[in-house]
Amino acid sequence: MTLRVGIIGAGPSGLAQLRAFESARQKGAVIPDIKCFEKQDDWGGQWNNSWRIGLDGHGEPVHSSMYRHLWSNGPKECLEFSDYSFDEHFGRPISSFPPREVLFDYIKGRVEKSDVRKYVQFNAVARHTSYNEVTQEFTVTVEDLKTNLTETHVFDKLVVATGHFHVPAVPEFKGIKTFPGEVLHAHDFRGAERFNGKRLLMIGSSYSAEDIGMQSHKMGAASITLSYRTTPMGYDWPWNTVERPLVTHFEGNTAYFSDGTYDDFDAVVLCTGYQHKYPFLPSELSLKSPNVLYPSNLYKGVVWQQNTNLFYLGAQDQYYTFNMFDAQAWFARDVMIGRIQLPALDEREADIADWLERQAALSDHDAEADFQSDYLRELIDATDYPSFDLDAVSQLFKDWMHNKHTDILGYRDAVHRSVVTGTMATKHHTRWINALDDSMERYLNGPSQEDSSAPAGLTDRHRGGQEDLEGSGAGPSLIRHAHTSVS
Repeated sequence: MTLRVGIIGAGPSGLAQLRAFESARQKGAVIPDIKCFEKQDDWGGQWNNSWRIGLDGHGEPVHSSMYRHLWSNGPKECLEFSDYSFDEHFGRPISSFPPREVLFDYIKGRVEKSDVRKYVQFNAVARHTSYNEVTQEFTVTVEDLKTNLTETHVFDKLVVATGHFHVPAVPEFKGIKTFPGEVLHAHDFRGAERFNGKRLLMIGSSYSAEDIGMQSHKMGAASITLSYRTTPMGYDWPWNTVERPLVTHFEGNTAYFSDGTYDDFDAVVLCTGYQHKYPFLPSELSLKSPNVLYPSNLYKGVVWQQNTNLFYLGAQDQYYTFNMFDAQAWFARDVMIGRIQLPALDEREADIADWLERQAALSDHDAEADFQSDYLRELIDATDYPSFDLDAVSQLFKDWMHNKHTDILGYRDAVHRSVVTGTMATKHHTRWINALDDSMERYLNGPSQEDSSAPAGLTDRHRGGQEDLEGSGAGPSLIRHAHTSVS
């Protein structure tokens, strides 16, 4: 009987799994019977952004946490597919930090070259999963959101590729319920124009707080305060941005901080991370984990320890993104089709323990980048996924982190060299701080001039006048956003 594989989600992880099977098919392998279920009307996951908030047109929770004017916050050279380069897709060099639409086009380009769309059922949401220990089969109930009809599907292997950056973690603060201004989680943030002239409080000290804060500076916020729990980010912030320790409580529109300071605000954005939630899985199959580089119950970060017919892709914190999902998908594929024989349970436990011990000893971001590089190397060495220079990518991560500390407003203006093709990126026609049109057409073809859609009252000083831009050509992901808790 033909092996039956179910894939939940057609974002970057699910597409990586489809592409892994397609690669095997092109090399003459017999591939399984595949069905992929995607609740949105197109593939892309987070990158397929409809700009809705709360619920989508079918009454389902909106998946994407992305927003207008989102540009890559790490060099594209760190996430490049080793079997499909940016050069191949665009036909010429582009800059190292493209906006969302450009990266979405790149993601789609690779899968559109493959005959994999036929495996995806769109507007289809997984509602319930059960596992029969005797037959070793998963039964998945799926609802067609257009017809409201449900069907059951039986699989031998199940791949969870829904990501974990779409269910917000929302802490409680005394008095926040009566804060008279706007309060939202980063998941519902859709653009910083609304904060022009506003006093903004960001609660959180990771990538979403940093990026939304600087977006708001770019769009003319009067002030930005970043509230951290334990450690400040410590960047060289622009003139209107400060860091404060964690908020203790609110009284009216005044926020009080643990160092005894206080200030008045017009809006609060909770950049407090996301929860691992898999409502379509029973508790015994559902990953429960903080956002860490190596979840404790996944062998090689992929295979569910108590049921090796279940696979998770992209379930860890991420330096690498698209190419890591690829490596995981190739590994999962080879386990599913029998190319890789899994060791016994106790050997898998020992391997997980070794990785967890290494993770616990990580001292800084540089060490974390090397850790995830080593993890990828192990996956790639086990499969026929095209290799690339992981040490060079790890160095790119380190350069990027250094350059952010050098120039938080200008690091996106730097250029980097592809480890896949050797091509040096081109400098973008408009500096990030002045780029107010994030469309692909303007990105690829637009002249170096200011966009006419700038919010009213947006001055050079608000956008980061010359005093804010000194040295910004020096700055260099990965696409990381709002995915760690307040820290």
